[in-house]
Amino acid sequence: MGNKRDLLLCLLVLMVAMDGAIASHKWRPFNRSCFPPGFIFGAGSAAYQIEGAALEDGKGASVWDILVRQHPERIVDRSTGDVAVDFYHRYKEDIMLMKKIGLDSFRFSISWTRILPKGKLSGGVNPLGVQFYSNLIDDLLANGLKPFVTLLHFDHPQALEDEYGGFSSPKIVDDFVDYADFCFKTFGDRVKHWVTMNEPNGWSLGFGQGLPPSSTRPYILAHHFLLSHAAAVNLYRKKYQASQKGKIGITLVTTWFEPKFDTTADRKAASRARDFLFGW
Repeated sequence: MGNKRDLLLCLLVLMVAMDGAIASHKWRPFNRSCFPPGFIFGAGSAAYQIEGAALEDGKGASVWDILVRQHPERIVDRSTGDVAVDFYHRYKEDIMLMKKIGLDSFRFSISWTRILPKGKLSGGVNPLGVQFYSNLIDDLLANGLKPFVTLLHFDHPQALEDEYGGFSSPKIVDDFVDYADFCFKTFGDRVKHWVTMNEPNGWSLGFGQGLPPSSTRPYILAHHFLLSHAAAVNLYRKKYQASQKGKIGITLVTTWFEPKFDTTADRKAASRARDFLFGW
C-alpha cells in the first residue's frame, strides 16, 4: 500500500511540474508560415507501387512484373503490383484528395514499358500509355498541382534485361535516352520538373551484399546509371530546356554520417561513408 501511495505522490508532483512547464512554455504554431515563401508541399509515388493495370492497355512487362511472378517468395505477403491502389483507373479521385488536403505538387514516375512496351522506340509506342500520362498531367495542372516527373523508378523493361542485361550493359544508355527524349518531347510543354531516375545509388548498392552474380556488379550498374542520367540531362539541356524552361535532376537516397569521436580517423571515415552512399 505504501508503494502505491509513493507512486501516486510521484505522479502528482510530475503533473504539477508539467503544468507549470506547459504554462510557461511559449507554444509556436507549426504550419506553412514556418516555411520559406515558395516552399512546395507535395506527395510522391512510383508507377509500379500505385498504378496497377499491369496487364492492361498495351503495357509491356517491367523487371518487377516478372520478378513477383517468378519469385513470389521474395515478397513477404506474396502480393504484386498488378492492381496496387488502382491509380491507373482512380487517379482523378486521388488528385481531388491531394487538392483537398492542400498539396502543391505530385511527384509520380512514368512506367517505361507503358510508353515503350518493348523498351525501345523501334519496338513501337503505346498510344494508350501516352494518353494516360497526358491526361494525368492535364488533370494535375487543372487542379493547381505541379507535376514532378520521374522517368525511372526501379522498373526498367524486362525486354532489355533479357536482351543485354539491362543496366549491366552500356547499351542501356542509348535506349534510356531515346525513352527520355520521347517523354521530354511529348510532355515537356507541361512538365517543368524532371527527375531522371530514383535513388540509383540505393538500387546499385542492393547488389553489393556479397551475393551472386558478383561483388563488382554494383559499381558496373552505378556507372551505367550515371552515364544514362548524364546523357538524358545533357539532351534536355541542349534540346529542350531553353524552350520548355524546365529543370532536371536526380533523386538520391541519403543517410547522414557523423564521426563517433572527434578524431582525424573518424572524421575521414564519416566523410568516406557520405561520399560512398550519395557522393554521386
